Amino acid sequence: MKRIIAIMAGGDSSENPVSLRSAATILEYIDKDRYEPYIVEIEGRKWEAHLPGGDRARIDLNDFSFTAAGRKTVFDYAYVIIHGTPGENGVLEGYFRLMRIPFSTCDVLASALTFNKFVLNKTMKSCKVNVAKSIRIRKGDTVDPDRVERKVGLPCFIKPTDGGSSFGTTKVTCKDQVIKAVEEAFKENDEIMVESFMQGTEVTNGYYRTRKREVRLPVTEVVPETEFFDYDAKYNGKVKEITPARISDELRDRIQDLTAKIYDLIGCHGIIRNDYIITDSDKINLLEVNTTPGMTATSFIPQQIKAAGMDLTEVLTELIEDSFD
Repeated sequence: MKRIIAIMAGGDSSENPVSLRSAATILEYIDKDRYEPYIVEIEGRKWEAHLPGGDRARIDLNDFSFTAAGRKTVFDYAYVIIHGTPGENGVLEGYFRLMRIPFSTCDVLASALTFNKFVLNKTMKSCKVNVAKSIRIRKGDTVDPDRVERKVGLPCFIKPTDGGSSFGTTKVTCKDQVIKAVEEAFKENDEIMVESFMQGTEVTNGYYRTRKREVRLPVTEVVPETEFFDYDAKYNGKVKEITPARISDELRDRIQDLTAKIYDLIGCHGIIRNDYIITDSDKINLLEVNTTPGMTATSFIPQQIKAAGMDLTEVLTELIEDSFD
């Protein structure tokens, strides 16, 4: 009998459309001979399963099921591909924990920790991982451009602590730009951070581990045509993505080792993608840990899987089955 798979998509953040595109990729590549998959789109309290033919059915949260054409379907597994809240911050994972339903992503604590960039920054710093200087600003705090320059320097980035896809992110090059950048970031979240700019080569690296093996995906070099790796660069093709990255084997190995180390430090599960900046003397600086990395046609993980000579359908099967073996 086929396992019933919910591909969790949508969400309550600006990344909702990106999530739906990622879900479409998962739906396309998941093994239909082995699984019966449905996209489950959520937004607020509205949870609906996408049915063949374009119809939708309301999800019964009491047992994570839906009923259509007189048939009740109960899901066996959730592949979470929501970028942003509630799928990337541990909230949705908490529901699945309560319901005893296996899911693809990190558990509650790891998801919450990695989702708040400021908390992740401070946690990783305490673990001797190189990160940027940063300060946190909450809505209602007094914003002092002089303090920003003194604490993190210029240029710097001002962004939401728990956003994604670079929504609300501004590269600030002078003190006069600070207040406007703070206002833009607050449109996305009530808590933002100011992070020092690091000049160097940006790279990203995917990784996952099952009970049977670990997989270190190739490193991708990111060369944006824009001022930084913003939404246009990520989703509108204004970037050059080079896999494998044009770096030494020694540096590649150190990046992959660090990704594996961070996976253990945080207690990750499923597939993750870490973003780094390589500065002078090949110093590796962590930018972000993505616990629900994008799976759109232009996303890094599908590119890295292909570059590794692997098949996306087989990878999805491996990740799902790891919860049942």
